[in-house]
Amino acid sequence: MQHDVKDLKLSQGGKKRIEWAAKDMPVLNLIKVRWEKEKPLRGVKLSACLHVTAETANLVRTLKAGGAEVLLCASNPLSTQDDVAASLVKDYGIKVFAIHGEDKKSYYSHLRAALDFKPNITMDDGADLLTLLHNEYKKQTGEVWGSMEETTTGVIRLKALEKSGKLAVPIMAVNDAKTKNMFDNRYGTGQSTIDGIIRATDILIAGKNVVVAGYGWCGRGFASRARGMGAKVIVTEVDKIKALEAAMDGFAVMPMKEAARIGDLFCTLTGDINVIRGEHFKLMKPGAMVANSGHFDVEININDLKKLSTKINKNIRNNVDEYVLGGKKSIYLLGEGRLINLAAAEGHPASVMDMSFATQALATEHVAKNYKKLEKKVYNVPEKMEQWIADLKLKAMGIGIDKLTAEQEEYLRSWEVGT
Repeated sequence: MQHDVKDLKLSQGGKKRIEWAAKDMPVLNLIKVRWEKEKPLRGVKLSACLHVTAETANLVRTLKAGGAEVLLCASNPLSTQDDVAASLVKDYGIKVFAIHGEDKKSYYSHLRAALDFKPNITMDDGADLLTLLHNEYKKQTGEVWGSMEETTTGVIRLKALEKSGKLAVPIMAVNDAKTKNMFDNRYGTGQSTIDGIIRATDILIAGKNVVVAGYGWCGRGFASRARGMGAKVIVTEVDKIKALEAAMDGFAVMPMKEAARIGDLFCTLTGDINVIRGEHFKLMKPGAMVANSGHFDVEININDLKKLSTKINKNIRNNVDEYVLGGKKSIYLLGEGRLINLAAAEGHPASVMDMSFATQALATEHVAKNYKKLEKKVYNVPEKMEQWIADLKLKAMGIGIDKLTAEQEEYLRSWEVGT
């Protein structure tokens, strides 16, 4: 089977989306132009498990331009844009296995298709593909030169695998690159999470008590965007340093048990499980809305919510389910607890994904050229690569910066000069 998408007839709309996104991805486009000439991925089989969006489509087109034979599957059942998936198959000849709303069985059959493709290089967004590789396809690990991981959740999982001594392939931690997490996680997640919540609910953010669970880059981004729209923002944290940072950034900081009593809208962005649980649902006000913008649908304990509910009204509005607790109050779950920015909106804007996917592309080229030297561990993206991407992005934005003079460089290298 060469593909499994919803409907190839949707391709026309998908192609328009892909071309629109490409206009706002100048750094990736420059890589594509170079790769069309150099073909650094010639002969490489590459399986990518990513959100199937217009921005991802432009990454995949770049990989193909570099000579790779590419298969793409979804990294989340609700993140696929069906028209984009159709266009990638019909207009660009990419093997795509992704359908919006696919069930768990289909999701894993698509992951297996990606590994049955016998890739030399993989890309992951959450480490589901690599986990399956290590659990069910161990004999294939020797054929995989390396893998790129794009999310905080995925890097955490793969570093745990490395620590256990069981990591069988080299990993490039794309998520940990500054050109990714400082921009994609903060500005991309911040804006797209707000976008998804508003599309799902049509609520006014101004004046709401918005509870942000987690103050990593994603939490920082969402908290600042919510405050910018007039929300009264509360941050919950388990990390003492991040809690201090949130407090000094001007946010209220408190345990979730306290925040649960006053929150109107809750959003989890932690990468951990059961952040909002039954004990919290019991304390919430009638009409409270709960969303997640962490990678997996495990941050909100939906089983607890189901157990507490006497009635569940599914899809009372697109991407909104009503849970009635004790016949007295309703709590609204958005996007089935999955990534709200992709379940109910279109994910990050193309301009910020330009940097993330440029980093992905160059990390892939690095693996293709150096895989014989790489050990089975998690690597950071080389600093020179990040500087090149930042330089191109600044130029694309029409921004110039200063350069150190020879005297200044010498001063920073020396120790003799003091007061």
